[in-house]
Amino acid sequence: MLGVTSLLLGILVIVLFGSWLLKRFRGGTRSPAAQASYERHKEAQQREPPVELGDVRQVAIQEFTEHHSGEQQALCKIEGFVVFVEALPASLDVGDVIEIKVLSFNRGHTSATATFLDRV
Repeated sequence: MLGVTSLLLGILVIVLFGSWLLKRFRGGTRSPAAQASYERHKEAQQREPPVELGDVRQVAIQEFTEHHSGEQQALCKIEGFVVFVEALPASLDVGDVIEIKVLSFNRGHTSATATFLDRV
């Protein structure tokens, strides 16, 4: 009796582990909205950035974020491309238009870092 119970328990564990592995490697099931978001993300990773190093642009502040160093940054977008702006004066608010200079890209060129130049 103990042998049959152990065998059934072992089969159950194998089936559960196998289904977990299958789901893990196939990516599971996504909702249509999540799938569309994932596809837009993949497309964005393939396109060239709409800015170049040294570009000076006018952008609106979409939101504020905190860099891992603790410094506050502004998140801005240029044609949907994310630009993090550093060296901000404290008087800025969401929606303010500022002038920035692009300094660098992240490793995958999916976002950029810029410095604040002036308020517009």
